[in-house]
Amino acid sequence: MNFKNVVNNVITSLRPPRMQGEAARHARRAYRQQFSLSQTVFVLTLLFLFLPLLVLVIYSFNSSKGMTWSGFSLRWYQELFSHRSRDLWNAFSRSIIIALTSAVTATIIGAIGAIGVNWYRFRLRNYIQAISFLPMILPEIIIGVSLSIFFAGVGIQAGLLNIYIAHTTFNLPFVFLMVMARLDEFDFSIIEAARDLGASERQTLLRVTIPICMPGIISGFLTAVTISLEDFVITYFVGGPGSSTLPVYIYSAIRFGVSPVINALSVVMILGTVLLTYLLRNFLKYIAAK
Repeated sequence: MNFKNVVNNVITSLRPPRMQGEAARHARRAYRQQFSLSQTVFVLTLLFLFLPLLVLVIYSFNSSKGMTWSGFSLRWYQELFSHRSRDLWNAFSRSIIIALTSAVTATIIGAIGAIGVNWYRFRLRNYIQAISFLPMILPEIIIGVSLSIFFAGVGIQAGLLNIYIAHTTFNLPFVFLMVMARLDEFDFSIIEAARDLGASERQTLLRVTIPICMPGIISGFLTAVTISLEDFVITYFVGGPGSSTLPVYIYSAIRFGVSPVINALSVVMILGTVLLTYLLRNFLKYIAAK
């Protein structure tokens, strides 16, 4: 055996064995293929989702109002934080207040309702579960018109209170669904163990059930905040003068053309959302590590 054969044998022994089988052949074929169909669809989906946001960010720095680029400028950010945008910030603050208060209320009621429906067995349990999902199935315009007629019938004047009640009603099913999904994976032997150790029903609820359901509760709360912030149809029907939220304010401003100040505010909201998501993610990781 010559030296060349010895070197080839050493290299062959060090090389990992070639995988055999149908799965291995598919894996090698997918690895060799540079642009597969799934990768192409993934890239196109990302472009479809984020390209409009990129255009919005770019044109928030445009010095003119039109879609023709006329130079880089911070003019619209300066106007955003000036007294001329007071109405815009008032609408934004109303949206934040309504979103947080309605989300908190919907989260408390929805979480307690989901725990009660899942925990107890009673005759109308299945009907309550079915009815609770109606606001998710019905079109928003039907909910908006029905709530508007209801508020007029009971004599409640259009305003922020109507928007708060309507958003709470609309957000309830989302919280209920997410907490119920969490409870479906719940090991009820933990509750039995807590009761065997002498815990009361209230102690079991506060110290066992709610902490285990906390991921679903937080998810429901964040979903409720998001839905309330972007809702337009229901708010348009139940709101009144002086109670316009940000979506209604933007819709009213469209008649005079969309101001680039809205673009600047959108960029600020995007940055705030990214920062809040990052901080919340680290906070949840810290809580999980504890």
